[in-house]
Amino acid sequence: MSGTKHVIPRSLAWPVLLISAVLEAVWANALSASKSFSEPVPTVIFLVATIASLVGLSLAMAHIPTGTAYAVWTSVGTVLTVGYSVAIGAEGMSWLKALFLAGIVGCVIGLKQLDSKQPDPEPPAGEEPSG
Repeated sequence: MSGTKHVIPRSLAWPVLLISAVLEAVWANALSASKSFSEPVPTVIFLVATIASLVGLSLAMAHIPTGTAYAVWTSVGTVLTVGYSVAIGAEGMSWLKALFLAGIVGCVIGLKQLDSKQPDPEPPAGEEPSG
């Protein structure tokens, strides 16, 4: 049987992408806590979260254009990573940092709004669209 098969329906692409972005923040913070992979528990969390995050990103990209999906994934992951670092006292928060983080969130919302008006990305040449 030919044609592109999507593992997840389009309606789940954005939730999966956002969960993957949360997992990106988890693996980034676990990487820091692993102390160059010398701490076993954070190292295992890093490995599991990294794989899960990348799998989710890949699944979401079946319905969300690559540039948009990657921009959202990294942006949400960045905001959550900074938020966690501030919450545990590892880094400070200023009104400028908060403003720039809010700008990132605003851009993600804009990308989501633009994507909701777009059809699924075209399949690669030689493949038939899924139906």
